[in-house]
Amino acid sequence: MVKKKKVEPPKSKVKKAGKRPAGKAESKHIPWDSVELEDLNPLLQRQLVVGQNVMVARVLLKKGCIVPEHSHHNEQITYILEGALKFWIDGKELVVNAGEVLTIPPRMPHKAEAMEDTVDLDIFNPPREDWINKTDKYLRGGK
Repeated sequence: MVKKKKVEPPKSKVKKAGKRPAGKAESKHIPWDSVELEDLNPLLQRQLVVGQNVMVARVLLKKGCIVPEHSHHNEQITYILEGALKFWIDGKELVVNAGEVLTIPPRMPHKAEAMEDTVDLDIFNPPREDWINKTDKYLRGGK
């Protein structure tokens, strides 16, 4: 009688759930009042929290603030917490009020104006490198 050798399956290179290699991502709790408030121009301020694949920005716009037309490769979700923003997007004009959300696909040109003092959360995937690196001249009046 021939003994069959037990064949072990190859060791998986996939990490088991719950195990993370040292130095990898970790959760963070970040109060907004601990995040730098960046002045972009006299009518516009923002704060950024950046994760691995997504970024959230708390944007404060004074009434009359204009965000010039621009586009980016990032998908964007805008949630208005207070106030209202008028958008020019996809050939339309629309007002997004407190409690409402606007989704903006990648590469879609858009412009906005604060109809009143406004606080919004902008979520981007992937994170906006131009915002992180402060090379977003269209918001800084050409600085």
